[in-house]
Amino acid sequence: MQLLYAPSSLYFSLRTLNFQSKPGTFYCLRSLPHPFSFKKKKKINNQENPFSVVRYSLLPLKLNYAFGLSNQRSSFSCIKTKTASLEGASTVSSRTTENDVLKALSQIIDPDFGTDIVSCGFVKDLLIDEAQGEVSFRLELTTPACPIKDMFEQKANEVVAVLPWVKNVKVTMSAQPARPIFAGKLPAGLQTISNIVAVSSCKGGVGKSTVAVNLAYTLAGMGARVGIFDADIYGPSLPTMVSPENRLLEMNPEKRTIIPTAYLGVKLVSFGFAGQGRAIMRGPMVSGVIDQLLTTTEWGELDYLVIDMPPGTGDIQLTLCQVVPLTAAVIVTTPQKLAFIDVAKGVRMFSKLKVPCIAVVENMCHFDADGKRYYPFGRGSGSQLSASGDSGMPEVVADPQGEVSRSFQELGVCVVQQCAKIRQQVSTAVMYDKSIKAIKVKVPDSDDEFLLHPATVRRNDQSARSVDEWTGEQKLQYTDVPEDIEPEEIRPMGNYAVQITWPDGFNQIAPYDQLQTLERLVGVPRSA
Repeated sequence: MQLLYAPSSLYFSLRTLNFQSKPGTFYCLRSLPHPFSFKKKKKINNQENPFSVVRYSLLPLKLNYAFGLSNQRSSFSCIKTKTASLEGASTVSSRTTENDVLKALSQIIDPDFGTDIVSCGFVKDLLIDEAQGEVSFRLELTTPACPIKDMFEQKANEVVAVLPWVKNVKVTMSAQPARPIFAGKLPAGLQTISNIVAVSSCKGGVGKSTVAVNLAYTLAGMGARVGIFDADIYGPSLPTMVSPENRLLEMNPEKRTIIPTAYLGVKLVSFGFAGQGRAIMRGPMVSGVIDQLLTTTEWGELDYLVIDMPPGTGDIQLTLCQVVPLTAAVIVTTPQKLAFIDVAKGVRMFSKLKVPCIAVVENMCHFDADGKRYYPFGRGSGSQLSASGDSGMPEVVADPQGEVSRSFQELGVCVVQQCAKIRQQVSTAVMYDKSIKAIKVKVPDSDDEFLLHPATVRRNDQSARSVDEWTGEQKLQYTDVPEDIEPEEIRPMGNYAVQITWPDGFNQIAPYDQLQTLERLVGVPRSA
């Protein structure tokens, strides 16, 4: 197995301030432009972060005043200091010591976000004991599976320890609580899951389930809380690939929810654990089962939920993309041209549904033996490789130091980095403002916010109820929609659309791309 596409590389940078002070000379900090400087202020411990620029130069001043950074505003403030004759007196103010610590920590750059850990808001609970020279703080990372958390901890200790008045440094590492971007708009069972990653191929027999299971256990080995959802109802693979002690799902009779089983700390849900084996049912029934298994399970707090997608681009795939906002997708393929053709269909589907594809895994491409490399496809030995996931224990657990584990470690790092970046992006927000009787649309990564008339949105419905699918003839007429119509509810449908419920009971699926093309309202007074 090899990782064909991973859009980020792991790196770490540290900027230090090297200077020698002269007796009786004070210094001021002058900001310099830098590509990683922030335009907007960040908050640390509910206070505005003054360190919006992370690179400085030092200028000598023959004055009894030194310029420092205020922790209340981003402009420079003048702090009176003692003259050189009082050098050595231990009268450092708490504000100055706090700024010293934050300035030192701002030298550490997060490689994923391209800015310092202070501006990222990672520094929490900063406590300083001036008399004892002790400093303690907590670094709250975006995920417990951060691949460079140990390096963060080491560098934080080092940069603070070099301050002349510091004698002891205590750094505590933690991670942000598990939560999705729009928790309040999701089913109860999914409201404490940070990232939902789909592993897909659209082609059967390429080792997709093997990749999904081993990726999940790799993330768990990196310190994350992980769950696996086997979405293949017709042919569930999870019961073959793991060996939990309890092989049956249980129901909570009071809450009417599903209690997942677990194996080696990873929570598991599969139709194969429902006691019915493989399903024989029609597509709409399968979609209902998928919805029930996914949304009514007591997943608890998870950093990553890995979904093993079934082959194809049909009802089940669309149901999953509509029920939950997938954070990202990992695509699995093999060297065969036929596999690539089917995989391309899956990539186009995810693109249309606004699900980022963050990695492509080429599975079963070769294996090494006796000093030679063998390519199994076309020579009838591909099944030997795929069988490595059928023993009831994931390969990364059975051989954590092997070559397969190293490949999955690279994939796990890629997934962690890309999911962290994606979570920083704000999805399109759509809501109805009753005070001005207009639908507000906020476009991500911009300040563009526009208004739409509800009747305009309703009249532009493109479903089979409004437009004949065969002839393209408009079935919904302009006069069929009253001018004063108002939506009853608007909720997200995955990453690509919203579902609007109208008074007549019709549920309209309105893609974000379509909303941006509709006629907009202008000159409407905004609500306070």
